[in-house]
Amino acid sequence: MNQSMLLVLVLAPLLGSIIAGLFGKRVGRVWSHRAAIAGVSIAFALSLWVLKLVVFDGQTYNQQVYQWMQAGSLSIEVGFLVDSLTAMMMVVVTFVSLMVHIYTIGYMHDDDGYARFFSYISLFTFSMLMLVMANNFMQLFFGWEAVGVVSYLLIGFWYKKPTAIYANLKAFLVNRVGDFGFILGIAGVLMYAGSLDYVQVFAQAPDMAENTISLFSGTQWSAMSVICILLFIGAMGKSAQVPLHVWLPDSMEGPTPISALIHAATMVTAGIFMVARMSPLFEFSETALSFVLVIGAITALFMGFLGLIQNDIKRVIAYSTLSQLGYMTVALGASAYAAGIFHLMTHAFFKALLFLAAGSVIIALHHEQDIRKMGGLKKYLPITYWTSLIGSLALIGFPGMSGFFSKDSIIEAEHLSLIPGHDFAYFAILSGVFITALYSFRLFFLVFHGEERFDKHDGHLPHDPPAVITVPLILLAIPSVFAGVFIGDMVFGDFFAGAIFVLPEHDVLAHFAENYHGLFAFILHGLMTPPFWLAALGVATAYFLYIKRPDIPAKIQQQFSWLHQVLENKYGFDDFNDKVFAGGSRLIGRIFWKVGDQTIIDGAMVNGTAKTVGAVAKVVRHIQSGYLYHYAFVMILGVWLLLTLFVA
Repeated sequence: MNQSMLLVLVLAPLLGSIIAGLFGKRVGRVWSHRAAIAGVSIAFALSLWVLKLVVFDGQTYNQQVYQWMQAGSLSIEVGFLVDSLTAMMMVVVTFVSLMVHIYTIGYMHDDDGYARFFSYISLFTFSMLMLVMANNFMQLFFGWEAVGVVSYLLIGFWYKKPTAIYANLKAFLVNRVGDFGFILGIAGVLMYAGSLDYVQVFAQAPDMAENTISLFSGTQWSAMSVICILLFIGAMGKSAQVPLHVWLPDSMEGPTPISALIHAATMVTAGIFMVARMSPLFEFSETALSFVLVIGAITALFMGFLGLIQNDIKRVIAYSTLSQLGYMTVALGASAYAAGIFHLMTHAFFKALLFLAAGSVIIALHHEQDIRKMGGLKKYLPITYWTSLIGSLALIGFPGMSGFFSKDSIIEAEHLSLIPGHDFAYFAILSGVFITALYSFRLFFLVFHGEERFDKHDGHLPHDPPAVITVPLILLAIPSVFAGVFIGDMVFGDFFAGAIFVLPEHDVLAHFAENYHGLFAFILHGLMTPPFWLAALGVATAYFLYIKRPDIPAKIQQQFSWLHQVLENKYGFDDFNDKVFAGGSRLIGRIFWKVGDQTIIDGAMVNGTAKTVGAVAKVVRHIQSGYLYHYAFVMILGVWLLLTLFVA
């Protein structure tokens, strides 16, 4: 593994982005997407080679590329750290990104911003690679902010659409809240470790854990707990954990390909990756682990409820993403980092599949997104139907599917955890299994089964889109089925040895591994555990409510209208933010405008000075009468005053 190869890997998507973005009009639409796809294809091929070098040849890489600046003893560098965690993330990011690039050719074919869109998604891939390959906190922060900026551009891609502009501004501002905590956490690392290099910081973690910090007078806090919680606040913004989750559902205002890109393998998983990378720090703070565990459990449970009442096909999947991110976060809080990262990988495949399948449905129905206006699409969209079924089964954890292995490993690991809050977390993620199955197959049945409720558009019946859209669906469906076979190495083996650190007293996966006897035994065991029966109950409930007795949901909604209203209002988070934070900010701005600007600055200082000069001038001008005897009198008076002063 050499530096030149890694530079080509990370810079190839950037070059494709530059060609499509700056020279798109000159080279045309075809060469714009060819340049972007070529860049990401090179990155994907090299990522596979890097994974081979890491896994089979045992190679790792941690070197400086160049020194950006030196400030005293602090060296700020650009460098790459490539180990098993990085290599796995690189493959997932580039593969999903490549599928999205290919899919975009068909989905955005008629859009005026075709080349600009390819430029953005390639730039997004470059930013994510810089994030996951970083070997220091400064480069991590660069990648962190870069994916935030590009996501702002992508969510608001249709900049003439007011809801899209509102959504991208909301995403940008909410992430700034998380990023403020993140940069404070990095400052804490620098203060106590004196370095931003991962290896140097992690080596000092035991000593850092002994330090305390006084946040308020008379109280001492563990410095490590404060640092880890601040770092996790950054993850709460990027990975959309309660209460910084509000931006993610609104990001559905962007084109469907970026929904898959942001919500599958890239931006929202950055926080999960970061906490796993920082495991040598988090392991020395049980307080921080408990905080992570509880926040993840709340997100997994309560965001799942919101998916039950959504009617926009993309928003249902978006709330599913929120819930699944909660599962990953619970795994991190339980110190089952490998299980969380494994779920990150499997989720990337089947969630990207579900989003792209939703886009296929939207195209077939002339951009209709309301699932109440669909139904009976199975016979019209066979490829989309079967790939959606695979994605849905993987999402609910159907035995044998990739999601089954990753989700069940999280639930079992959490069951063994002793981190404070583990009882609530176990209840939340176990309940979430039923909820996930219910909203997933509510969506599936309403879209593909039942009566046809869609508009025929002058007799033009829906059909599967061309191969440029369906091929990525098929390619994503393959790992959605088979990626679970790697559970033995990634969760119970030593795949992440050296990349993830777990203290012996927190190592729940080691205890879980004692009862692991292979894939087939894992599946048989899964058939006898509560998650399987809860998932089956969820599917059966969805079938009964939306296929056999479609009249019942309306009656339930009418009977529990107050509860439906609470869910419809998204627990009041948006209203609270609009009235308290946004409204409060506008009120403060209005006060500064009226009192500070108009009254004090303009009224007193600017206009007041002018009025004072004018008033003085009105008095003084009477002295300038033009009569000689007046001036002579004043001169004599002045001489008399001077003489009086000197004599005195």
